[in-house]
Amino acid sequence: MHFLLWILAVVIASITGPSPMTSSDSDNKRSRKFVEQLRTSQIYRDYEQAFRETTGLPISLQPVDGWGLPFANDPKQNPFCALMAGTNQSCAACLQHQASLKNHSGVEPSTLRCFAGLCDSAVPIRVGENVVAFLQTGQVLLHQPDKRQFAKTTRQLLKFGTEIDVTALEERYFQSRVLTPKQHESIIRLLSIFAQHLAALANQLAVQEEHSESPQITRARTFIHEHQDEDLSLEQVAKAVNMSAFYFCKMFKKASGMTFTDYLARVRVEKVKNLLLNPHKRISEAAFEAGFQSLSQFNRVFRRVAGESPTTYRERIHPQAN
Repeated sequence: MHFLLWILAVVIASITGPSPMTSSDSDNKRSRKFVEQLRTSQIYRDYEQAFRETTGLPISLQPVDGWGLPFANDPKQNPFCALMAGTNQSCAACLQHQASLKNHSGVEPSTLRCFAGLCDSAVPIRVGENVVAFLQTGQVLLHQPDKRQFAKTTRQLLKFGTEIDVTALEERYFQSRVLTPKQHESIIRLLSIFAQHLAALANQLAVQEEHSESPQITRARTFIHEHQDEDLSLEQVAKAVNMSAFYFCKMFKKASGMTFTDYLARVRVEKVKNLLLNPHKRISEAAFEAGFQSLSQFNRVFRRVAGESPTTYRERIHPQAN
């Protein structure tokens, strides 16, 4: 079955064409690595359990190039969708639906309706300007199920050539979870807030490299975090770890995958994001506390690292304050 899904994914990719945010192989590998790390984090596991228990809906964290059915084996999977996943033709339709959903999800959350009238939603998780993963939920109806929609769904399945037990299918279809538009909007908002927390964690993973590094580079990272609120220079950090500026610059780039300036910028932006979780903290106040020397520099760096302006970020995490 997994091999068949792979074949279907390849065919669908050739039909749908490249995503508007097409990624390189290295970006896809990076995304998969982030997802593996995030899935095993305590914050994700706690949220995943709380989300399922509170909403009764499935939830999945997917890499940008994920091709499978996101809610397979989820304890909250829609019974109708679980039945459909067992048939090749409808499975292909679901895979194409998932591909379209991710293609539509850029900066903002996206919701698409499948041929059966069920809605799936994807919320992007970004590190800077790059989408590194998606939080997904769905398999819900935004209206009460009715005979007309079920008949339309049945006709479509017959066109697919799907062998179906209409009685069992109808029973499961009418068991589908129904949400009001307001309830659906609230759930997407909940996912969006959590996506911000996962983005912060992913950003920290981007700052920290998995491979081993010299004790001097480790001390340099610690020194940067402890003195990020000062007017810190590469020369100061190099001196603190007993290295020449030239050699430190070379070794730090090799160990971290980024320049000293970029690393310091990410550390400071993460500090600002954490400070702005307090709705009463002023943006300018947070910027100076994190070590930025001017607001023009801060706005430029924040936009480059976070992929949006500080004001947009704040409005997104505290919409009720606007």
